[in-house]
Amino acid sequence: MVVTRTFDLLEHCLLHCNREDAVAGKQGNQWIKYSTEEFARRVELLALGFLSMGLKRGDRVSTVSGNRPEWSFVDMALAMVGAVHVPVYPTISEDEYSYIFQHAEIRYLFVSDEKLYRKLIPVVGELQGFEKVFTFNEVEGAEPFASLLALGEEKEHEFKDQLIGIRDSIHPDDMVTMIYTSGTTGVPKGVMLSHNNIVSNMEACSHHFDLGLGHRSVSFLPLCHIFERTVNYIFIYRGIGIYYVESLSQIVQSIKEVKPHILTAVPRLLESVYDGIMAKGKLLSGIKFKLFFWAVELGKDFDFNQPVSPIRRLKLRIADKLIYSKWREGLGGNIQLMVSGGALLQSRIARVFSCAGLKVVEGYGLTETSPVIAVSNVVTGEIKIGTNGPIIKGVTVKIAEDGEILVKGPNLMLGYYKEPGLTADVIDSDGWFHTGDVGMLDEGKYLKITDRKKEIFKLSGGKYIAPQLIENKLKESVLIEQACVIGSQEKFASALISPNFVYLHECCPEHKILFKDNVELINHPEVLAMYQAEVKEVNKTLGQHEEIKRFRLVADTWSAQTGELSQTLKLKRKVIEQKYGEIIEEIFASSRED
Repeated sequence: MVVTRTFDLLEHCLLHCNREDAVAGKQGNQWIKYSTEEFARRVELLALGFLSMGLKRGDRVSTVSGNRPEWSFVDMALAMVGAVHVPVYPTISEDEYSYIFQHAEIRYLFVSDEKLYRKLIPVVGELQGFEKVFTFNEVEGAEPFASLLALGEEKEHEFKDQLIGIRDSIHPDDMVTMIYTSGTTGVPKGVMLSHNNIVSNMEACSHHFDLGLGHRSVSFLPLCHIFERTVNYIFIYRGIGIYYVESLSQIVQSIKEVKPHILTAVPRLLESVYDGIMAKGKLLSGIKFKLFFWAVELGKDFDFNQPVSPIRRLKLRIADKLIYSKWREGLGGNIQLMVSGGALLQSRIARVFSCAGLKVVEGYGLTETSPVIAVSNVVTGEIKIGTNGPIIKGVTVKIAEDGEILVKGPNLMLGYYKEPGLTADVIDSDGWFHTGDVGMLDEGKYLKITDRKKEIFKLSGGKYIAPQLIENKLKESVLIEQACVIGSQEKFASALISPNFVYLHECCPEHKILFKDNVELINHPEVLAMYQAEVKEVNKTLGQHEEIKRFRLVADTWSAQTGELSQTLKLKRKVIEQKYGEIIEEIFASSRED
């Protein structure tokens, strides 16, 4: 059958890729698995339950939850009855919830646990037209998710024909979801996506890798973000079993238990895995230490599709037996592919991991493009490290005169909800979507992102700085967790650096550095000298005008929870510049007087 709407995936899987562990979630220490038939049946019962409650086409229903099978059941059921799914991060502020719920005019809400239930009850209590909160976990005083399944079963004969009629009448161009972009500035915008937007993207991307029945994945990136959500549909379409991980603290143990064949990740997570491996390597001594870092250096020369000499092949076999195999075992032993998206990935990570048999490829896209615009193609071998791969089938890209990436295709959003003006700002009269990202087509086909158009800034001397590229180079140091390059309209570029405090604390005893807290630590002369050396090495790889002339360490670890990063772990530059305004002023004050 041809899949044209998201819920068509269920019938497709029943016909072509039926499996006993279509999806799974963890309860306590046990994985609860659902077969394809059980998945489809639960979705049908939920859809019948929705109709029994009087849910109508176009009604908005929100979910606030970590990754779990119930999220997918609700998602598919809402699509089947023509309602609009509004998924929201479980980690945002009450003010953000209030804005999104009111703006979207939600009628029902699903939350995962008691903590979220207690947090959001006061928020939805202020909404007009809102009816009920359901909880996936049993919560005293709350309506359990299971009751909706029971209602659907009770009312099946009464509403079965109605469900079939509604399901069959849903058009691929009908809106299926609204996703509120967290963004790095401003008020969230509700991106309206149709079945066709997502399904066309899913189908095109599914031909870029060759895993399917018999393979497993672990899903831990937020399903409320379009990247993981579309990947979720791709895995269902290909018959890959999906094991959902609700908490970041469960990832390592879950990977060991599930032994997945494919993972999706954002660069920061891959960087953390890489830094963890390197930190363990630094604890080795003697011949083990030398062999470990010999293997790392060997990996830094890796490239896809390059000729391999007999001598290098021998070296790789030795490195694999002694070093790389242990890395793979630490990630379950079965990983064949890791797909990175959401931001620029350091090339050295892609090279070293791929050389070790942990193949890493990149993709690029936005919520507004459902999301993929380009992704490396493992099947055809179209992979080039440092790029996001070729443009996917059906999507057209052109580079504007100022370097901005413009896009057309069936994956392009319907628009921003209630914001025709903002929609017109990004989709021009010729139908081109202006991504806001600057890039190029390497070799005429590999899309390469250089920076965000709005983030590129000009020094007072007229030279332009692309901060992301410099920040990525800085983050290659195991000492640096995050970096924010600054200097708009100043004489030189500088940086605020958030140290890798875990590693820094571990290496302090070796250097006999004593400190009472992080504030004292970042001002220690020997620590400052260590960071000065790291910045000096990075400066050697930069143009003269790009060099970091001054930097300051900050005593904070940046995160989405503390506000310096977005939910997709991108820098919130305005927040950072406001928070560290006095430090920034001190950096540039003397140069302004010259």
